[in-house]
Amino acid sequence: MAAQDVLGQTARLASSSALLQVLFRVVTFGLNAFTLRFLSRELIGVVNVRLTLLYSTVVFLAREAFRRACLSGSAKRNWTKTINLLWLTVPLGVFWSLVLGLVWLHLLEVPEPSVVPHYQAGVVAFGLSAIIELLGEPFWVLAQAHLFVRLKVIAESLSVVSKCILTVALVILYPHWGLYIFSLAQLLYVIVLVMCYVIYFVMFLGSPEATKKSFPVARVKALLPNFMDDETFVNWKEARLTWSFFKQSFLKQILTEGERYVMTFLNVLNFGDQGVYDIVNNLGSLVARFIFLPIEESFYVFFAKVLERGKTVKDQKQDDVAMAANVLELLLKLVLLIGLTITVFGYAYSQLALDIYGGSMLSSGTGPDLLRCYSLYVLFLAVNGVTECFTFALMGKEEVDRYNFVMLALSFIFLCISYFLTHWYGSVGFILANCFNMGIRIAHSTHYIYDYFRESTHRPLRGLLPSPALLLLYTISAVITAFSEVLFCCDKGWMARLIHISTGALCLAATLVTMFCTETKLIHFVRSQ
Repeated sequence: MAAQDVLGQTARLASSSALLQVLFRVVTFGLNAFTLRFLSRELIGVVNVRLTLLYSTVVFLAREAFRRACLSGSAKRNWTKTINLLWLTVPLGVFWSLVLGLVWLHLLEVPEPSVVPHYQAGVVAFGLSAIIELLGEPFWVLAQAHLFVRLKVIAESLSVVSKCILTVALVILYPHWGLYIFSLAQLLYVIVLVMCYVIYFVMFLGSPEATKKSFPVARVKALLPNFMDDETFVNWKEARLTWSFFKQSFLKQILTEGERYVMTFLNVLNFGDQGVYDIVNNLGSLVARFIFLPIEESFYVFFAKVLERGKTVKDQKQDDVAMAANVLELLLKLVLLIGLTITVFGYAYSQLALDIYGGSMLSSGTGPDLLRCYSLYVLFLAVNGVTECFTFALMGKEEVDRYNFVMLALSFIFLCISYFLTHWYGSVGFILANCFNMGIRIAHSTHYIYDYFRESTHRPLRGLLPSPALLLLYTISAVITAFSEVLFCCDKGWMARLIHISTGALCLAATLVTMFCTETKLIHFVRSQ
């Protein structure tokens, strides 16, 4: 597939994924706002922190390394061996579910049954849901490698909608069920998700459309593990790369979910405070999840397909290098401007957003400070997502192994900093520690990118330098909106709030106009792709 075609399909995948994430987050936040009025903060804290951490840890450790290894390189490969390798995620998921399930049941603090009923059933259900989701992993990787955009959108949309409908119905009808509500909803979510992929491939394989596309898998049976007498069971190059990524993914999971591990294992916050932190954390990560994550996932596939892993810039096709450098520069500029916009305007509108969303329970106390700090953290997330996306797509096995040692040291430092900052600053300390963590990772990735392109004429890191006029306008907007918050927000009535909102809207409009005038190359890229 030509590089330009890959770019076009990748951009469509990123756009569709971003829209899908918008749906996810809007529905999730609506669901949280709804459940806050029926259920306790402690119950929400256990579900959103403790049980979700169990599920995400099992899924991440079981499949992340396989995804990265099996999505690297061309889609033209021996898919039988790749599918065999992907099925190993299931026994690995069973192993992690059993081990971590025992830890969650017997080593961690168990919530009071009167406050959070049916905790044991919740642990079993969330561990089982992780195993069920892993049954669809070969289907997901096959679809992602061939850029089946519509399948992903439909499957994940149906699963999220099904989960939310069941949750709302059970919360209204049986609020005393406690964790049974979220356990059943989680199981329904993964069952619908996996069945969508299975049903699609059952209908697609062998169809005229599959024949027309020369799809590498002809029968549904080929999606099951296949033993070949004259060949090895898996591609050992992919298997070794998977092992390298597995060591890295273990550390990356600690860094990604570090604050949840500290909350879960060290009990620095009670379940109620964990619930408030998680709600604010989800609200703060809205843009990061529905824009930055789809960009990172989709363009990882793009860079892995256009450039060859482990080769220097001189050994690559120069046309592909030029395209990759140009795309990387524009992606960095795009996410940087989005991150700066969130940071500047998020500071002055955090308290108002929380007051509208959750009332005084969220807008009083540490909630506004949490969201203000998260607005800064979004900027770090924005840059790190794209720089690591490129870095991980190009690193060879030896480079990945070396980076694992860096991640090991960083994991230890991050956990220590999280622990101490939380004792000094409360839940805000988690976000400050995450900013430090992301800053170190950005430094490593930008150094890799600089070294990679040093022997070429391309300088994609220039994407991290917005125009001076735009920086000036961001500064002016930050000052004006901060004064507006002091004068009009948030206990002076709705008319004062509307003035505050209008002030921010005018500043944002001026910023966007300046952006359109000064960043013409970026605007053309966004419109064309």
